[in-house]
Amino acid sequence: MSTYREITYNGLWKQNSILAQVLGMCPTLAVTTNFTNAFSLGLATAFVMALSNGAVSLLRAFIPYEIRIPVFILIIAALVTVVDMAFNAWMHDLYLILGIFIPLIVTNCIVLARVEAFAAKNPALQSTWDGFIMGFGLALVLGVLGLARELVGQGTLFSGIEVVISGLHGLQVLTEDYSFLLGILPPGAFILLGCMIAVRNWLDARANARAARQARQQQLPQAAGA
Repeated sequence: MSTYREITYNGLWKQNSILAQVLGMCPTLAVTTNFTNAFSLGLATAFVMALSNGAVSLLRAFIPYEIRIPVFILIIAALVTVVDMAFNAWMHDLYLILGIFIPLIVTNCIVLARVEAFAAKNPALQSTWDGFIMGFGLALVLGVLGLARELVGQGTLFSGIEVVISGLHGLQVLTEDYSFLLGILPPGAFILLGCMIAVRNWLDARANARAARQARQQQLPQAAGA
């Protein structure tokens, strides 16, 4: 279980694909205008990453090393095609909104990176969990960023949720005529994402400083006893 806890911690925090590795900037800037679009694309990416990691881990012994990258891309592309067709069939309105960004999951650096760095070297269950949790960490960051941009730019929360869950509707938090263009445009995404990365780095710095203090306090009694 310690292995799965470490994978979870890495995916959600330590190696988060956006906050730590700053990968996948294209969807991060383009689809985070509201929570619904951002989190939906993040979950689709997590699904693709989980299945592609599991498939590569199971097939790695049969894939010649020299052609592993093209084979990995073919596996990822096949799974993205399945996701694209599923969105078109069951969530057509959301499919029209996300558009080209569903097929572009194939080109997302983090998907191929996890297949190459983890799935090609580890057992299937661990690889599947790693793929899902790395994708879910990405989805959480996209969702939070989308929620913030939506509130700052349009004064709403969860707008468009009805295209995913029938019967639910978004909230108009501020006045209906409220609009802040910077929050909707890509520069607003850069600013808010920079704030999120700064907060993460600050929390890490505090945790490291606290751990260093605790280590010094533990060493003091040992030094006195010596």
